[in-house]
Amino acid sequence: MSADTPRRIVLLRHAKAEWSQQSDHERPLAERGRKDAPVAGRKLADSGIVFDLALCSTAVRTRETWKLAVHEFAQRPRTVYEERLYDASLGELIALFNETPDDVRNLLVIGHNPGMHGAADALSGHGDGDTLARLTRDGFPTAAYAVVEFPGSWKGLEHGVGTLVDYWTPND
Repeated sequence: MSADTPRRIVLLRHAKAEWSQQSDHERPLAERGRKDAPVAGRKLADSGIVFDLALCSTAVRTRETWKLAVHEFAQRPRTVYEERLYDASLGELIALFNETPDDVRNLLVIGHNPGMHGAADALSGHGDGDTLARLTRDGFPTAAYAVVEFPGSWKGLEHGVGTLVDYWTPND
């Protein structure tokens, strides 16, 4: 695959988690989250994107979201559970995305806010239709995802290089 091959990064926020006495990292999904995660997975499966790699935060709620969503996929991508996704700043997220091997065309990231929203907003210099306006208006609720396309290599992924081609929330 050449460096000029268009690539996609899909940013999926974990589904709704319970508020509990456990540490934030150990919070499980709430009932609504257990319902929304497979719906998000089905929407992603229906998009036709075949993921080469999934990066998933090590937090319980992201792992549970991924487990429920991936059952909707025809083919499970290679999955890496990445500690650095938990509580990552925008700069840390982009640095992590820049490490993606060039043979990966489509990357799925299962993470947290404000990181997922911040990354979708920062990477998207343009948007198809009203996607950017909806992202600004709706924020990035639980189980939402954004699809950003960009040219070039992962090492060149930076602010404003991509186009927000899809944005979905469970309320759509």
